[in-house]
This record gives sequence, structure tokens and C-alpha cells, in this order.
Amino acid sequence: MEPWQITSWGELDIVLRLLIAALMGGLIGYEREHAEKPAGFRTHILVCVGSALFTIVSVYGFVGENSLTNDPARIAAGIVVGIGFLGAGTILSRERGVVGLTTAASIWTVAAVGLAVGVGLYLVAITTVIIILVALRLPGGSR
Repeated sequence: MEPWQITSWGELDIVLRLLIAALMGGLIGYEREHAEKPAGFRTHILVCVGSALFTIVSVYGFVGENSLTNDPARIAAGIVVGIGFLGAGTILSRERGVVGLTTAASIWTVAAVGLAVGVGLYLVAITTVIIILVALRLPGGSR
């Protein structure tokens, strides 16, 4: 088998998870871009795919390693903290008040969607994307 060929169903499943994460992040990102917000289509795709990949690697990449140090939850915690810093960069204080909070929250929730897809919780991720899209379209508050 050539090195570029998919070697197992497991790898195909992982590729599928990354593609699903890209699609889900893209849906949220499209909405943010359409609303002319600072973090749009590409940012949300990258956050969702990155979160999914970190999760996949943490769950499947260290199989056989020392079971005392193999803790996928550590990677998930790192994602949450790291995305917090990224989201903070979208929040600005202006004369009319603070702007960017909703976009920061969308980045944070898209990272959670990536985590869910990474572990194969597709229905949970789809439901979350629907909730996010509805919330972003609701009237009121800063967007």
C-alpha cells in the first residue's frame, strides 16, 4: 500500500470528522461574515477543525502510552483556555459600548462543536450548531 492511501476505516472516519467540523464551523462563520463581524467564515472553520483535530489526536494518538498520563480531557481544557484568548481579541471597547462579545462567544461555541465532532458526537454537534444559528439571528443585544 502506498503511503498516501488510506490505511483503515479508522483513518477515513477521522477524515470524515474533520470535514464535518469544517462544514459546521463554516455554517456559523458564514453567518458571522454575512453579519459583517470581524471573525467570519475562515476563522470559524479553522477553530472548529483545529478543535476537532486536537481532540482526535488526544483521544486516538496516544493509544498504548502510559495510561496514567493519557488524559484526553487535558487537551480539551487547553482548547477552552486557548480559544478564550482568541475570542478576547474580538472584543473591543468603543464609545457606544463593548462590541464583539457575540462573535467571541460564537468562536468559543464553535470550538466546543469541534470537540464534539472530534469524539464522534455528531447529533450533539448538529443540535448545537442549530442552537447557535438560532441564537445569532435572535433580535436584541449587541451582535
